[in-house]
Amino acid sequence: MSFRGDESSGGEDGGRTSSDLRKPFLHTGSWYRMGGMGSRQSSLMEKLGSSASVIRDSSVSVVLCTLIVALGPIQFGFTGGYSSPTQDDIIRDLDLSLSEFSIFGSLSNVGAMVGAIASGQIAEYIGRKGSLMIASIPNIIGWLAISFAKDSSFLYMGRLLEGFGVGVISYTVPVYIAEIAPQNMRGALGSVNQLSVTIGIMLAYLLGLFVQWRYLAVLGILPCTILIPALFFIPESPRWLAKMGMTEDFETSLQVLRGFDTDITAEVNEIKRSVASSNRRTTIRFSELKQRRYKLPLMIGIGLLVLQQLSGINGILFYASSIFKAAGISSSNVATLGVGAIQVIATGITTWLLDRAGRRLLLIISSSGMTVSLLLVSVAFYLKDIISEDSKFHVALSVLPLVGLVTFVVAFSLGIGAIPWIIMSEILPPNIKGLAGSVATLANWLTSWIITMTATLLLNWSNGGTFGIYTVVSAFTLVFVIIWVPETKGRTLEEIQWSFR
Repeated sequence: MSFRGDESSGGEDGGRTSSDLRKPFLHTGSWYRMGGMGSRQSSLMEKLGSSASVIRDSSVSVVLCTLIVALGPIQFGFTGGYSSPTQDDIIRDLDLSLSEFSIFGSLSNVGAMVGAIASGQIAEYIGRKGSLMIASIPNIIGWLAISFAKDSSFLYMGRLLEGFGVGVISYTVPVYIAEIAPQNMRGALGSVNQLSVTIGIMLAYLLGLFVQWRYLAVLGILPCTILIPALFFIPESPRWLAKMGMTEDFETSLQVLRGFDTDITAEVNEIKRSVASSNRRTTIRFSELKQRRYKLPLMIGIGLLVLQQLSGINGILFYASSIFKAAGISSSNVATLGVGAIQVIATGITTWLLDRAGRRLLLIISSSGMTVSLLLVSVAFYLKDIISEDSKFHVALSVLPLVGLVTFVVAFSLGIGAIPWIIMSEILPPNIKGLAGSVATLANWLTSWIITMTATLLLNWSNGGTFGIYTVVSAFTLVFVIIWVPETKGRTLEEIQWSFR
């Protein structure tokens, strides 16, 4: 029995034989206008297209590409946040029961699991850009189905389609950003993925206060509607092109990303060595996964993405309004919006800190803060059940859960929210990245679905007990990070992967 890695990456000849099938997704843009290039590269650019403006500065080029693909995670976040402000109106207009609406809310996770299974292989076969184009189509159709829904069947179909697109996006975007970013910017640019998710959530919360649910679904179409044409103006991942054996295209893409005045010889040679090493064998036996160079990256990547969700973040955000009501806070919708805004700000700070403080330190700070804040919420709810409502301490205990949840969201956003996706895209070996990345993404979405489905049951059982369970998980996350997670700041992807050998 064997573990099929990226079969389509099996050497230069194999990549070239199927390249014609991938061409529509590779150079469908006109980001190639050249200036100051060699004659060979200039002729290649002319062949591929020459109607876009010149991008000479490497940081501008990479940031522009990142901002374009970040439209995908905004869609991701908007999908997650949509159900919270629309719950009462959808239930009333379509005469749904609470359980039927709960199914609607959870179906995005089910669709995302299916998308996660397919995401790695789609991204490996037709490229990162092609994968995002394919993911955008079911998202658009899904939002249209919801906006025109007359009964639960259209709601469910739309939610499943959205989830599928989100599942593909959640894998492809961090991988694309990691593969195009220079090592000194990879952390900051990688965290833009999670920042965009939080922006999408906040937009759904904010617009949901003013916009009727059908019109809100129409607004949900915008990110992917803009993303599809924008993808025509950015380069494909140079590392993917190299893995497919498209040498000229790979060097051209890298030159555009690094700037036309930059000498890319050293990086080209390093990527070629890494690709040559990973392409010697495209079939990995299960017994070989016990080797340190495969076992450790898989354990770290999957472990962090599972622990991210086991912290209870999706259950807490999904039921934030009811949690605040249980704590005695009357303006629960405003408090929920405030939590969404704080999450955006904290994730923005992480974007600035990642390439300065490093991944590992921020993960330790994040998981420590999550553990303390969740413990505070748990103790506050236990005491609230014990102390009489007439006591002057009862009012103070209503504030503590709000303080604890805000602190939890800030701590989560400082590390556990963004960094697991970055590390997954950095440490997985190239020859198993497609399938292993799919498994890691599937594990994340499966855990998210379990947490979302069980959160309401746990909260009905005991508010204090629920947050006590999440506290234990966060404490374990801290131990996991300290023992197993390496620092990847300031290292190339090739250096990171060689360190596991």
